[in-house]
Amino acid sequence: MKNKSLISINDYSKEEYLKILDIAEEFEKQPTQNILNDYVIASLFFEPSTRTRLSFESAVNRLGGHIVGFTDASSSSVKKGESLKDTIKTVSNYSDLIVMRHPVEGSARFASEVASVPVINAGDGANQHPTQCLLDLYSIRKTQGTLDNLNVAFVGDLKYGRTVHSLVIALSDCNCTFHLVSPVELKLPSSVKRFIKDKNLKYYQYTDINEVIPKVDILYMTRIQRERFADPLEYERVKNSYVLKNDMLENSKDNLKILHPLPRVNEISEDVDTNPKAYYFQQALNGVYVREALIASILGLK
Repeated sequence: MKNKSLISINDYSKEEYLKILDIAEEFEKQPTQNILNDYVIASLFFEPSTRTRLSFESAVNRLGGHIVGFTDASSSSVKKGESLKDTIKTVSNYSDLIVMRHPVEGSARFASEVASVPVINAGDGANQHPTQCLLDLYSIRKTQGTLDNLNVAFVGDLKYGRTVHSLVIALSDCNCTFHLVSPVELKLPSSVKRFIKDKNLKYYQYTDINEVIPKVDILYMTRIQRERFADPLEYERVKNSYVLKNDMLENSKDNLKILHPLPRVNEISEDVDTNPKAYYFQQALNGVYVREALIASILGLK
């Protein structure tokens, strides 16, 4: 994996991403290791982020590296009209690795093609979010003891949810059964369903969350993303489609874990937070270990 960009989760084989998870386990035991002393990581966030950006920065700092970049495109030369190509080629001169989030689908792939250093996609529009996928896989394996033969429900915005797209693609290698819960307007795209079909796996579509809760090992909640809707009226119609409350979990399986890529709006009630089946805050912490493992692997340090 040395010098290998990560733009889509299917850029890595199952063996490769499982290796990342194994290295992340090592970092969870010892998260502070000074192995990046001579490295500079560029953090280019053209779109707002809290967990992804801060967990990458935390990972770099825990490994003793140095960070350059920006958290808002308005503070960069993009505001002056500089092209993405010129930005990436310039930043490549200043860094050993680029972490980039951008609102345009395909922007990360383009960046990897013009950069002279590896690029990690930290989210490109509604397309993919492969590092979130890796930490989700880590969280699932940690709580279930396996990634194979699980029943996994995805709830909410399956059309624009890049975290969902990446995770469905990865779990299609693990003989999972998929339960897809969404408003009709926000169904999982056919291009993503193809990965399930190509593996001859089963998927079921629902509009009622209560139908799936007793059946699944993982309940992956997502918010309805206002920023992905061109039509505000469409957003208003679907924004409160699903709200998970604690009493809805009474008939769930003992091993159930509730995941959420965060931020949440109101799709998980705060009364769920104290339920031992809630795992989303630990999931966010797992992102530091996974991103440490990914950076170290791409730079050939692990």
